[in-house]
Amino acid sequence: MLSDRSTAPVKVEPFDYEECSISDMARIYGVSLRTLRFYEDRGLLFPNRQGTARFYNAANRMRLELILKGKRLGFTLAEIQDLIVLRGKHGASHGSESDKSDLTSGLNNQQIEAQIAHLERQRGELDEALTELREALDKLKHNKS
Repeated sequence: MLSDRSTAPVKVEPFDYEECSISDMARIYGVSLRTLRFYEDRGLLFPNRQGTARFYNAANRMRLELILKGKRLGFTLAEIQDLIVLRGKHGASHGSESDKSDLTSGLNNQQIEAQIAHLERQRGELDEALTELREALDKLKHNKS
């Protein structure tokens, strides 16, 4: 594991400059170079290529923000890609800057409710796993006493 991965993303207004390198993108958004290449391989990001160098424009940076938000909301990459495509079809690119980075604006009530239910199931599973592990740890501590 890389030692610099433990640092938080740098707070930079990503639309302040024309293009940035893959290293800059990784540093700004707190992701690895491998992650960026993976998203490119999956057709989520489309950097400009100059030889082996990759350069990301404002549209790519916005897409990465949408991808990361989608991941935080528990969506799969396939679902995130569908949401990004849906946003493009509904003209989200003509909205304000805050609308452009709002992945949830393209969701309907049913989609939001389904994702909430999915995340609540995951939370329940995590709570059960944590309880089981804490009980196992307590047993180990009591056996050592």
